[in-house]
Amino acid sequence: MNIDKTATALLVIDAIEAVGDDSIYDPDANDKAYRDNVAAVVSACHGAGIPVIYCNDAHVRGIDRELELWGEHGVAGEVRVIREVEQAEGDITIPKRRYSGFFQTDLDLTLRELGAKTVIAVGADTNICVLHTLADAYFNNYASIVVADATKTFLCGTQEGALEHFKKCYGSELCSTQDLVAALGA
Repeated sequence: MNIDKTATALLVIDAIEAVGDDSIYDPDANDKAYRDNVAAVVSACHGAGIPVIYCNDAHVRGIDRELELWGEHGVAGEVRVIREVEQAEGDITIPKRRYSGFFQTDLDLTLRELGAKTVIAVGADTNICVLHTLADAYFNNYASIVVADATKTFLCGTQEGALEHFKKCYGSELCSTQDLVAALGA
């Protein structure tokens, strides 16, 4: 795997946990490996000088359409990045109200200003928010790398199906946390 560190950014998509009542983002002890892998990828990107961008749900109670489908979750001010992740000065947070980190946000502008041509993706749900964010990344001409063991599926579909979709439909390169960390020399 060859990564141009000067033209790559990490998208941490909904790697969040609830700080209040939440139907989706309650911390789950069964997610330890996923959470540790997300933290390792963030740390490796920090070490390699790759910008880290958090694309986090920030729903508005009472009006966001997703809440009708999935119940109260990801409400602005009621979630935080998972505890295992050490955020750093200079990390960027882009709140989102729909599945895609690109939809009606300034993610594309931010990536262009950073000079990014490739995005690395980690987070959840692989079949929903990661999928829609990577679709928009593809439509906006970004290459993508998906760290398979630093994503998770828990609402619909299968992890394997989503990963196959990324590879076949968006040309995403799939890798493990261990392979990405090694490629970054971290």
